Amino acid sequence: MPSAVTWPELAAAISLAADTGMAQPLESGLATCLVADRLSAQLALSPDVRRRVYYLSLLQHIGCTAASAEMATVLGDEMVMRQHSATLDFSDQRQLLRFMLSHVARTNAPLARPAALARLLVLGRAYGDISKDVCEAAQILGRRCGYDPDHLTDLASSYENWDGSGFPGKAAGEAIPLPVRVVQVASLAVAGHRHGGVRGGADLVRERSGRGLDPSVSVAFLADPDMVLAPIQVVGSLWDAVVAAAPEVAPMAPDEVDDALRAIADFTDLKSPYLIGHSSGVAELAAHAAVVAGLEPEYMCLLRRAGYVHDIGRIGISASIWGRPGPLRPDEWELVRLHPYYTDRVLDRTPFLRELSAVASQHHERLDGSGYSRGIERMPKPARILAAADVYHAMRERRPHRPALTPQAAATQLHAEVGARHLDGNAVDAVLEAVANPVPTDLPTIPGLTAAEVGVLIEVGRGRDNKEIGRTLGLAAKQVDGMLASIYPTIGVGTRAGATLYALERRIVPTIVRASPHSGARSRYAD
Repeated sequence: MPSAVTWPELAAAISLAADTGMAQPLESGLATCLVADRLSAQLALSPDVRRRVYYLSLLQHIGCTAASAEMATVLGDEMVMRQHSATLDFSDQRQLLRFMLSHVARTNAPLARPAALARLLVLGRAYGDISKDVCEAAQILGRRCGYDPDHLTDLASSYENWDGSGFPGKAAGEAIPLPVRVVQVASLAVAGHRHGGVRGGADLVRERSGRGLDPSVSVAFLADPDMVLAPIQVVGSLWDAVVAAAPEVAPMAPDEVDDALRAIADFTDLKSPYLIGHSSGVAELAAHAAVVAGLEPEYMCLLRRAGYVHDIGRIGISASIWGRPGPLRPDEWELVRLHPYYTDRVLDRTPFLRELSAVASQHHERLDGSGYSRGIERMPKPARILAAADVYHAMRERRPHRPALTPQAAATQLHAEVGARHLDGNAVDAVLEAVANPVPTDLPTIPGLTAAEVGVLIEVGRGRDNKEIGRTLGLAAKQVDGMLASIYPTIGVGTRAGATLYALERRIVPTIVRASPHSGARSRYAD
């Protein structure tokens, strides 16, 4: 597979995924990047600040999945709200109330509207806490992608306002990093331009100047909005222009690529507590199965990397669907069937990403043509292994409508899928051999945490809420809450999303494949 990929290319792909998670048109983040870069030139910013502006504009929403499940619990479908709130001023209480009323009317039958409005008001009061999860998740994922402290500070301040009314409310005025202030103007200008052209973008920036936006940055934009918005007033994709504007073009080292892709996997899985750890688990299982199947060494690398990103399209589907305990309606099933398509649309940009997509986007295809989203029958061998690994791993995980299956029950169902001509028999055999005879693991030791606290952290890393953790460990929910209050500062996080990412990054949650395909006699299959 092509080994060369640059960080700007991966960052731009994450931006596309975040667009789907924010329910905005694809390439909205790319448009913000180009406008922010043009605005940086207008302001005569230093190369270092322009570099920070470039990457912040692409990754400002990398923490968006951390809030999806909680928002969906209140809203029913958080994507509808995000779709209509790109230009909403969340600090303006009257504007926010009007928006909530219209949202309730848009998404609920008349008799259901009072209860829905009450839930929205609860969400409004909790929005500050939700924003903390988003900001901390963004910082952690940014660090894992190689960001330096200045870039991480930018990510933490993305939702602050010039007048101090933003979230999490720790900075105002010039205490907000300059790259953040530039990207905020660019983001709002792009959103306004989408609905009202150059005039729409200028009107929004003028209206928010001095409240949400830095007045001096706003003035620089308003001096010549046609010039600043010119890069996005084109026909066709903005991808090439964004890559051409990148501050560096050096290919990433293989381990840097793997670290970034694994961070993308965890970014994806934060979408729902039922998905936590799924993408990285499938990646390791598929890579291990490739070794068992005797594939060439490069295929192990391909399958692991494709596994990390195979479900990135899930970000574009409401968390309310992934968390639905009952049967899905036909229209909801159609949305589910779109997520491999979204995966392909996010990755179909460069030779490296296309190579991953050729495998990743086929994980729900079936040999008899009954799969989705393309309904193809001829699948390459790596895609067959990934499909089998995905099915097995999903069966071994809990879902809102069923508990996790035992290894024996999952194996029986996998063989049934072979009999129905859905999955490839050789691929299923490789997957089942890969999970046979797992290596027992002891409870990990984490400095500063008791064994009981480690047990709680493991359950957080599995996506359990406090009540579920209490039932599993024989604790009261209040005990769990108290233990988390002690765990967070010990491991250096402040939110549940942060604790979840801590557990995932350090692999403290027992996985289906206990023996890593990187170790021992299998080291010859390393990149």
